[in-house]
Amino acid sequence: MKKPIYLDYNGTTPCAHEVVEAMKSFNEENFGNPSSSHWYGIEPKRAVEKAREQVANLLQCSPEEIIFTSGGTEANNHAIKGIALAMKDKGKHIITSAIEHPAVLEVCQSLDEFGFETTILPVNNEGVVNTDDVKKAIRSETILISIMHANNEVGSIQPIAEIGEIAEKYNIVMHTDAAQSIGKIPTVVDELRVDLLSLAGHKLYAPKGVGALYVRYPINLAKFCHGAGQERGRRAGTENVAQIVGLGKACELASINLQKHMAEMKMLRDRLYDKFTSDVTDVKLNGHPEQILPNTLNISFKGLGANRILKKIADDVAVSAGAACHSDTLHISHVLKAMDVQEEWAKGTLRFSVGRMTTIEQIDKAAEVVIAAVQEIRGSNISTSP
Repeated sequence: MKKPIYLDYNGTTPCAHEVVEAMKSFNEENFGNPSSSHWYGIEPKRAVEKAREQVANLLQCSPEEIIFTSGGTEANNHAIKGIALAMKDKGKHIITSAIEHPAVLEVCQSLDEFGFETTILPVNNEGVVNTDDVKKAIRSETILISIMHANNEVGSIQPIAEIGEIAEKYNIVMHTDAAQSIGKIPTVVDELRVDLLSLAGHKLYAPKGVGALYVRYPINLAKFCHGAGQERGRRAGTENVAQIVGLGKACELASINLQKHMAEMKMLRDRLYDKFTSDVTDVKLNGHPEQILPNTLNISFKGLGANRILKKIADDVAVSAGAACHSDTLHISHVLKAMDVQEEWAKGTLRFSVGRMTTIEQIDKAAEVVIAAVQEIRGSNISTSP
């Protein structure tokens, strides 16, 4: 059976061949517990520390500042809850944005019952936070600012360095969810001026179920998971050696020829966009026109329903929708709502995200399929509802 063209790399990535090869022996002969003092623990321990160095090299930080987690969601939980509990005596106010991933927004919301308050900043119609809004939201009891590096749906890159500078001025901890930006754009922690940074393995060609949290020294987080003393006592649980090795290798690969890969992804994305805008009317880009991930294209087809387009193209192209219709109820993503995208546009939104395995031939074929589907739907007498 022929597989559809995969253009949903922001959803998840396949494991790189080099990553799979690096992991193999740690599921077989090198199966030992890295906490064991005997022979079987030596190689796994070395492998975990090598992976820590590989992650640190990508972020240009110290290996001791890296905590391995089960993924980006845990990293976000650990960062936000860890600061909240560690600094609750100083204050209970957190600042975030309306376009964050649920792994940030819901974590902040969960702290309400413990007396914390979260200010959720708006974004403009390009999906970008205004730094003046950040300044205005700061209070004497503000302990954390958490703004994502780049949005997962529309790809807009946030002014993290400027926000980090504001946080530093007011002695506030700065966290960024960099799950979507790692491996796509530079993520040097000192340049971003962040204290905490979350990443997810399955967004950069490593396996699912592994991630990492950068914690700038000497910040101390409250423990997120209690138990034995793994990860220097900061995150209990026997290390998932094979997946940690995979994450390390993926970070090493991401640091090689990053600018070249950025240019290649941008070329593919722009080629797709140019084909749509040349052959289809009433189509528009969502997100910032320039400060945007090089691989991400979020576009709306006016008056159409994303579900109908997806149904038409399902056998040939795999992409994500920005709106879905279930039981005659239209659900528009919180990101598009925050950007104030009008319903007639939002309901026909698709996200295309290319990756390192994407080819020009795939882009051309995907464009042909989607354009044909849109033209067929618009040319029919059937309602264009979702």
